[in-house]
Amino acid sequence: MNNKNGGATIFDAIITDIADYVVDYKVDSDEALMTAQYCLLDALGCGILALNEPELRKHIGPVVPGANLKNGARVPGTEYSLDPVQAAYNIGAMVRWYDYNDTWLAAEWGHPSDNFGAILAVADYVNRNTDVELTVHDVLIAAIKAYEIQGVLALENSFNLVGLDHVILVRVASTAIATQLLGGNKKTIINALSNAWIDGGALRTYRHAPNVGWRKSWAAGDAASRAVRLALMANNGEMGYPSALSSPQWGFYDALFKGKPFKVSRPYKSYVMENILFKVTVPIEFHAQTAVECAFKLHRKINGDLEKIENIVITTHSAAMRIINKTGHLRNHADRDHSLQYAVAIGLIYGELEVRHFSDKTAENPLIDELRHKMSVEESTAFSKDYLDPNKRSIANTVTLHFKDGTSEQVSIDYPIGHRRRREEALPLLINKFENNLNTYFITQKTEELRNLMTDYNRLGTMNISKFMEYWLVETDPLKH
Repeated sequence: MNNKNGGATIFDAIITDIADYVVDYKVDSDEALMTAQYCLLDALGCGILALNEPELRKHIGPVVPGANLKNGARVPGTEYSLDPVQAAYNIGAMVRWYDYNDTWLAAEWGHPSDNFGAILAVADYVNRNTDVELTVHDVLIAAIKAYEIQGVLALENSFNLVGLDHVILVRVASTAIATQLLGGNKKTIINALSNAWIDGGALRTYRHAPNVGWRKSWAAGDAASRAVRLALMANNGEMGYPSALSSPQWGFYDALFKGKPFKVSRPYKSYVMENILFKVTVPIEFHAQTAVECAFKLHRKINGDLEKIENIVITTHSAAMRIINKTGHLRNHADRDHSLQYAVAIGLIYGELEVRHFSDKTAENPLIDELRHKMSVEESTAFSKDYLDPNKRSIANTVTLHFKDGTSEQVSIDYPIGHRRRREEALPLLINKFENNLNTYFITQKTEELRNLMTDYNRLGTMNISKFMEYWLVETDPLKH
């Protein structure tokens, strides 16, 4: 609400609560810090893997050729030193490109490691241009808070139901954190956040047929870069807007959220980081992860004998029904990696799923569509309920194969391997994923050097962030490697 109280303008509580959290909350969770270390490891591994993708390469580097900045922020895996706005775009697009980075699922879903685009770019820029010395530990604290802002806002507020993309929450969280990293105080953060909400949100058009395309892979980088721009503006004295959310007719709620105010059901602490979901084994939209695990098990059970399958029933939850239940022609990689049926078909045929399985070449295999045509997808109300239960947060799927002889095989999995309940099982595999991703781009010696660094918290946490970013540089143009 916009009013005056003793001369002080009162901003919407959603905005001031976030600013209070960013400035005042002291992270005291060892579990959150350890998990943040692995989130950074995984995000950078995903980014390096993506540098092999020609479509991503179109987005890497300065806005115009030659627009490098001597003391700018570095882009991992490249030789670029850029202004922090464009560096945030580069890093954010890299991390998000293959839909392989960590995930958060609730009323809204998203990928909190998208915030590393802004966090790393700003932290490196600050270190290289001010007397402030930020460490990797500072970056991990910033990540815990960015994850918490994005994730808590997502718990009960569904932006997708009003047609808005989840990257709006990346922009909001990154704006708050970037403003603080740049030296902003609580008032500055509030001003920046009000502008982040006034920006509105990107439409989900690019995530749904018939418009699925690469924008879904660079949208997070776009959000991170906008966050850094707003943070720089706020720290330069840009004003804020007290009722950016609540203003009748013109505020976010009335204009874009069907008149409903946001619900925040828990205090901002470190809950989101502690419960983050890692994509450990397969680069598929996360709602399909357990379905793919089911398909792998069934592949081994039937020993590749697909001809005896009469039909396939996939039982899932409401979010998967809405996002990845896709029939008909799949146009490209971006369409296929958001198809529950395609992912299950790949799992049944090959017993594995990698980035290459979304290529046009793999998609030409007639067995894929043969199996898709045999599939039906149905919702389990129990799965949907447990998906939203804060004490369970399951992402359950069941795959049932009905055979021509009247028999059947069924596998059901409630929690994917990247879930908090399977963290101990996941971490060694997450490190293997990191190494495999880096080996697609770096020589083995460089991969080993980075693995040793990223898994040694005592060394990593105290490292100056600019020195850390130097470890990820290459000496020649990465697009010609």
